[in-house]
Amino acid sequence: MTTELANPAPRQDNQDPALFGQTPSQTVGPFFHYGLPWKGGADLVGQSDMGARPELFPEEHYVLNLSPPRGAVAGKTIAVEGVVYDAEGKPVPDAMIEIWQANAAGRYASPDDDRSNLPLDEGFIGFGRAATDENGLYRFKTVRPGSVPGPGNSAQAPHIAVSVFGRGVIKRLVTRIYFEDAVENASDPILALVPAERRDTLVARKIDDAWRFDIVLQGARETVFFDV
Repeated sequence: MTTELANPAPRQDNQDPALFGQTPSQTVGPFFHYGLPWKGGADLVGQSDMGARPELFPEEHYVLNLSPPRGAVAGKTIAVEGVVYDAEGKPVPDAMIEIWQANAAGRYASPDDDRSNLPLDEGFIGFGRAATDENGLYRFKTVRPGSVPGPGNSAQAPHIAVSVFGRGVIKRLVTRIYFEDAVENASDPILALVPAERRDTLVARKIDDAWRFDIVLQGARETVFFDV
C-alpha cells in the first residue's frame, strides 16, 4: 500500500530552476602558458626546445614532442625577445605569445599566398608560439621577414604579426613588430594609421644579439593593438 503526500517536496535535480543563480564572474587563465606551447614552438628555424616551460611539468609528464627536423631556411636568422608587462608595470609570467610572418622573400607559407614567383622554404612555416617565463620574458628564433603586399598596390614594411593571450584577456590582443632600421617603415600603410606619437610601441630595437620588443597590456605606454 502506498500513500501519496499532500504536499510533495519540489524536485531538486540539476534541472530545477531553484538551483540556478547568477553565474559568478571569472577571468581567463592563467593556463595558456601551461598547456599550449610545445617544445620548439618558438624556434622557427631550428630544432631546439624553445617555447615551452619544462619547469611547469613534473619530469615524468614533460613528454611533449619536438618539432620535426626542418629543411634549409633562407634569410638572416634573428632572435626576437621582450617582456610582457601589465598595467602596473609588472611582468606577466603566465602569458603566451604567437607570431605569424612571411619568409625572407616576403611570401607566407599559406595556400592564400599564391605568388609563385616568390620562393617558399620547405622548413619554414612562419608560425610560432612561446610562453613567457617567470620574469615575463618571451623569446623567438626566426628569420627576418621580407616586405609583403598591402592594401591596393602598396607595399608593407617587413613585420611580424603578434597575438597575445593571458589572464583576464577575453579576446586575443593583436599587434605587430616592425624593425627600427627598415626604410620601408616610412611608407607602411598600417603604421600610417597609428598616431605618430604611438608608433614607437610597434617598433623593435636591436639590443646586443636580439631584437627587443616589450609588450605593455595597459597604461601610459600601452602597446598599440589592432581590431581584427
